[in-house]
Amino acid sequence: MTDIIPVFDGHNDALLRLHESGRSDAEQLFLNGAERGHIDLPRARKGGLAGGLFAIFPPPLSNGKENGRRPEDMTFPQLQQSDALSSTLAMAALLQRLERMSEGRFAICRNVDAIRHAMASEALAAVFHIEGTEAVGPDLDLIDVLYAAGLRSLGPVWSRSNIFGHGVPFRYPASPDIGEGLTEAGKALVRKCNRLRILVDLSHLNEKGFRDVQAISDAPLVASHSNVHAICAQSRNLTDWQMSAIRETGGLAGLNFSVSFLRPDGRTNADTDFDILMRHLDAMLETLGEDGVALGSDFDGAMVPRVIGDVAGLPKLIEAMSVHGYGRELIEKIAWRNWLRVLERTIG
Repeated sequence: MTDIIPVFDGHNDALLRLHESGRSDAEQLFLNGAERGHIDLPRARKGGLAGGLFAIFPPPLSNGKENGRRPEDMTFPQLQQSDALSSTLAMAALLQRLERMSEGRFAICRNVDAIRHAMASEALAAVFHIEGTEAVGPDLDLIDVLYAAGLRSLGPVWSRSNIFGHGVPFRYPASPDIGEGLTEAGKALVRKCNRLRILVDLSHLNEKGFRDVQAISDAPLVASHSNVHAICAQSRNLTDWQMSAIRETGGLAGLNFSVSFLRPDGRTNADTDFDILMRHLDAMLETLGEDGVALGSDFDGAMVPRVIGDVAGLPKLIEAMSVHGYGRELIEKIAWRNWLRVLERTIG
């Protein structure tokens, strides 16, 4: 394929990288080119990234490396609300500044019409997402404030427990059936998200939490950045029944580029070829169907295959799909159309 197919990506952690840089010029580095991390605006344009879910992730106080244990085998302590509130608001403010300083090149999108408008005007379309709602109290009042600022997607938990539920820890090999599901506060959060039309992301929920959302939610089930457990037995990946449940609701799962979620050996090794990504995509297509498969890169939040490198390498993945035998219609569905279809049914 000679022309660049646009990509709408289900997950990146660029805001966390910018926040943790401590740079007073972090916004300008993103808008004008940083040459660090996976995403900035010039490289996004080069790679055809049209938009995506920009995650706010309250970072753990632990770096996951104590006592020589691998991050993939770590469990993380709960995060205090005050700590999470501080980092969440700082990144939300950073997101607002990016839009304001971009001179129309970066847009916070509150619905799919806004995403389409941004794509047509060649602005990077950002959907405000929170990954782990530790900043939110049981009264859920902060959700209303963040909604007004553009919040349209959230994961109730990251891979740790909070007042809303229990995230699946990073373990390999392991089943996602680890721990209890949503609390009563978590169930109330899901219902509020349904009322406000905020997408509920399942990617860091354990099996019981997944079932709880399945029982409560009236929206399509979505796992924004998760792969196939039958290929890589990482606890964060999706089992066949989970993918079948997603398909039944007309939802989707986004292929995660994290090598430790791709590789059958679970190793954090950047020398991971396209054939492994194609194996996951083939299996996802078989179980989820052509309308249920998308991309959820985890750029700036994980080690990605060297063959992709960063956001500018997205055309290489598109070309690999073409060489693998996917036609243009299917590639466009995976690259962006499926995300817009599901977002239209969730956020409007």
